[in-house]
Amino acid sequence: MSSEHITKQFDVELETVRAKVLKMGGLVEEQIEHAVESLHKGDLALADHVISEDHRVNGLEVGIDEDCTRIIARRQPTASDLRLVLAIIKTITDLERIGDEAEKIARMAKMIHDTDRLQTTRSVDLRHCAQLAKDMVGRSLDAFARLDANSAMQVLRDDQNVDESFRGILRQLITFMMEDPRTISNSIEMLFAAKAIERIGDHAKNMAEYVIFLVKGKDVRHISIEQVEQEVIS
Repeated sequence: MSSEHITKQFDVELETVRAKVLKMGGLVEEQIEHAVESLHKGDLALADHVISEDHRVNGLEVGIDEDCTRIIARRQPTASDLRLVLAIIKTITDLERIGDEAEKIARMAKMIHDTDRLQTTRSVDLRHCAQLAKDMVGRSLDAFARLDANSAMQVLRDDQNVDESFRGILRQLITFMMEDPRTISNSIEMLFAAKAIERIGDHAKNMAEYVIFLVKGKDVRHISIEQVEQEVIS
């Protein structure tokens, strides 16, 4: 078999795995949207759907991980191809954890609405924060698909907006609990949901960092935004 043919087969294998990552990402984005909707509309059937769909996210992670293991064993990739495989392995781990956070939001929705104890916590709207986090996930996936380090850099900047939104929600919930102790139980459950959204943003940020690693060959974890910008520009 010619080396050119082997190279083409390898390219097909890599593109197939990349497509599976994007499919997994699409499912995770849908999970976030449905979980938040179930929380704010009290749609327990939708919450159950989110919880039951988590196995699909887990299955995709396992399948893609096995694909990457086979590629490493058979193809022994180097340089940019190896970075791609490593970035994929890391990305699907974060996508699976995002799916877990979406499931957690759905479970909080069931606890809140099953007990009919919303009261004051009805005025806490997590949808803006959730949209910010979901947009980060979408942009990270888009940056991965297009190998766009600049778009990935913007995701890192956007994480600050999610953090600020979460802090605002936290202040609201603390105020409610101080003013009326009867809201404490629901406020805590709403806080767990808000924290899950904030964690989704963190995982999306991780995914963006892997894109920068893939494109630039630089590990930008645990360094400042300013340092990352220098790495992307260089």
